[in-house]
Amino acid sequence: MKLRALLALPDSRLELVTGRDELDRLVRWVVTTDLPEPGRYLRGGELVLSGLMWRSGPADSEAFVRTLAEAGVSALAGGLARGALPDDLVEACRRYRMPLFTVPEDVAFATVTEEVVRHLSGARAADLTAVLDRHRRLVAGVGEGEGLGAVLDLLSGDLGMRCWVLTPTGRVVAGPEPAPAGEELARAFLTAPRLPHLHGGMTIFPVAAEAVPLSRAADWFLAFEGDARDWPAERRALTAELAAIVALERARLDDRLSVGGRLAQELIRLVVSAAGAGEIASRLELAGLDAGTPFAAVAASGGRAPLRPDELRAVLGEVLPVPRAVVGLLDEEAIALLPVEEAEEDVAGRIQTALAALAPGLADSGLAVGVSDVVVAGELRGAVEEARYARRLAAQRADPVGVVRHDELATHVLLLASVPDDVRDMFRLRLLNPLRTYDEVHHADLVRTLETFLQNSGSWTRCAERLHLHVNSVRYRIQRIEELTGRDLSRLEDRVDFFLALRLG
Repeated sequence: MKLRALLALPDSRLELVTGRDELDRLVRWVVTTDLPEPGRYLRGGELVLSGLMWRSGPADSEAFVRTLAEAGVSALAGGLARGALPDDLVEACRRYRMPLFTVPEDVAFATVTEEVVRHLSGARAADLTAVLDRHRRLVAGVGEGEGLGAVLDLLSGDLGMRCWVLTPTGRVVAGPEPAPAGEELARAFLTAPRLPHLHGGMTIFPVAAEAVPLSRAADWFLAFEGDARDWPAERRALTAELAAIVALERARLDDRLSVGGRLAQELIRLVVSAAGAGEIASRLELAGLDAGTPFAAVAASGGRAPLRPDELRAVLGEVLPVPRAVVGLLDEEAIALLPVEEAEEDVAGRIQTALAALAPGLADSGLAVGVSDVVVAGELRGAVEEARYARRLAAQRADPVGVVRHDELATHVLLLASVPDDVRDMFRLRLLNPLRTYDEVHHADLVRTLETFLQNSGSWTRCAERLHLHVNSVRYRIQRIEELTGRDLSRLEDRVDFFLALRLG
């Protein structure tokens, strides 16, 4: 019930002293106390009744009201058994925006408590009846195939609960117009320390049930107008029911596409097994794709830890820039084939942009993505292999979420990525450890000098300019590097070894 309803209670006869602008606050319960600082016993939303036995002077009023405000109390009602309410108490309530009521001398606190509790119980029973009725209608609406739009319209029209269903990239799946700022809400959903979460006057709930948790980057979410902490328990329970309905609708959509999903899986396996061009072309047509269109292949997997197949498929489907893509799973790797129009050729760039938005939801697992060059249908197997190699290279990088393009496979980086970790470590340590040890003792900056020397193609003059040194100082440092490592930096082979060791370091 709201505070303004207290003024209409016939037996309590409460009168408002200050706080008229706060009468829309909700009252959850009634507490009677004469403790000087009762904050530890309060949870917020209470109407506090007090006989003011705690007060011996103005400072006590300040401390008492501050404690109530910090606890989130809705209002204070002071008894008049000791005479008029003190001016310092009224002033403290004004300062802390704490609504203050008077309880007449002949009205017992027990009478006020009983009347308010009776009112609260009746309101909750009525609200529960309405919620259960709406729940039955929600389920019936989905069963009749009306979709999420009709469900959300029902919530808005009957209960005043405006709500939107969104994906983790901020795409609005369903909800009334105008839609909220989806990207901002998605960022709040992905980064919130826990859910539900209040952001910008909206409360965000996950769709996935706690019993079957999803990575947030793979889940949808609900955004309700208002602060759910102000709702009665029955309305909060309704959010869980709505989340279950949204999850069912999502699964229903997946079931409707199950034939297409099986065709996509078969197509990916045919491509990987090097099936004939004619067979692949016919499967492309069955999947609704034109075999004459150029394609790009995309491979994805969890980086630090594997994602479940349903999570991996959901995340990849969310970031792909082409809705007509087919996606299949090979063990813990997802493979997608994308028809690419001329305007869509920067597939890797668009995926990278989408993944940047999802990255907070992938912090624990990571995601490695590889993207092939654009090819014709007859070269799909090579494109898939190219994407898978690029995905392995992305998994080697320090960033938890990353995309590697096909053109990065034509560099030394691909070779380094394919070398076992223990061999890479041994190669790097043997070449660079003598220099790093020397630098730690003598502060000679040999490693930086070596890197600058190689970056400038062995030019003494340019290296000296970059390091702000005399050329003779650079010559001395290079000579010291050669003595410590037994290498000759005038030889191309030794320069290449140092270059690779630095890239590994």
